[in-house]
Amino acid sequence: EVQLVESGGGLVEAGGSLRLACAASGFTFEDYAIGWFRQAPGKEREGVSFISTRDDTTYYAASVKGRFTISRDNAKSTVALQMNSLEPEDSAVYYCAAGEGYPVQPYEYDYWGQGTQVTVSS
Repeated sequence: EVQLVESGGGLVEAGGSLRLACAASGFTFEDYAIGWFRQAPGKEREGVSFISTRDDTTYYAASVKGRFTISRDNAKSTVALQMNSLEPEDSAVYYCAAGEGYPVQPYEYDYWGQGTQVTVSS
């Protein structure tokens, strides 16, 4: 059974940090790129960050560049998203997703986690 399980969300004050984790199982993890998306109430799901399979190519949305860092550990089938200098606008449900190749849009991803809530208070 394919599973992506996010953890690490919570409530934090503006300026604080959180580290999200995505644990994968049920598929060949190193063959899949991993993306982090977020969705706030009333808003569309947006891509936050992406990391490729073996060459560790990364992408960050302009709104998080310089504050968020994505990394992966293929031996442990995990991806982390370190989020620093958090702002109230970062509040959302964060999802990790796995896709082959260099997926960009949500529909290009094959597997999704259930999401973890991040709330940043002002």
